[in-house]
Amino acid sequence: MTSIQKALRSLCLVAAILSGSGSVLAHAQALEPREPKASVLPTGGGKALFDISDVAILLLDHQSGLFQTVQDIEIADLRRNVEMLARLAKLLDIPVITTASEPAGPNGPLMPAIHELAPHAVYVPRKGEVNAWDNEDFVAAVKATRRKTLIMAGVWTSVCVMFPALDAKAAGYDVYAVIDASGDPSDMVSRTTVARFAQAGVVPTTTNAVLSEAHRTWDRPEAAELAKLYALVAPNYAAVIESYAKVKEVAAAAE
Repeated sequence: MTSIQKALRSLCLVAAILSGSGSVLAHAQALEPREPKASVLPTGGGKALFDISDVAILLLDHQSGLFQTVQDIEIADLRRNVEMLARLAKLLDIPVITTASEPAGPNGPLMPAIHELAPHAVYVPRKGEVNAWDNEDFVAAVKATRRKTLIMAGVWTSVCVMFPALDAKAAGYDVYAVIDASGDPSDMVSRTTVARFAQAGVVPTTTNAVLSEAHRTWDRPEAAELAKLYALVAPNYAAVIESYAKVKEVAAAAE
């Protein structure tokens, strides 16, 4: 089966799941590879993209109280994007480190879905530090991953992501800030934050871009599960998939 055929089968699976037709389990089982194999990423290009084997994901202060202050993105979208990062981390075995700022106070508890979806995630408590990079245990946890590319997201973007991102960059890490898995008190704050990231060499990115850079090819055993994640971060894309599936059905009937 060609990689294109695998991609189309994966997309058709998503269409079936979202439209409610057929058994999700049956579709998933049909697409599971008979013999698991290691993922083989393309080698011809992509030199400017991150190397997923060198990535760790840091999810910072996604807390219920802080969520209520976010004005630059809908909370439902923010939570969905954070959940996608957690799902991606579990699927591709990417190290995850979480932390929270004063979770017993007004900032509220950490979003529980993160550890539910990525049970391998490591939580590092802080001792009052606003900047997670000021906490020695947090920095030690990052170093323990032996990864040099850090993908960060959090609330607020301008503080809880900005401060450790700048420090990590200064410490020699390649740093990406996932803007739509983060949140700020206003659009102005968010725009200023993105400008400061760019000035400092931190790469602003989105959940869809992170997913695509990690994905790289449909010729891999996780293709069906990755297709589900695309529908999660871009729900309207499900309509594209469904339309394509219908065109194929009509064309086949006309033959």
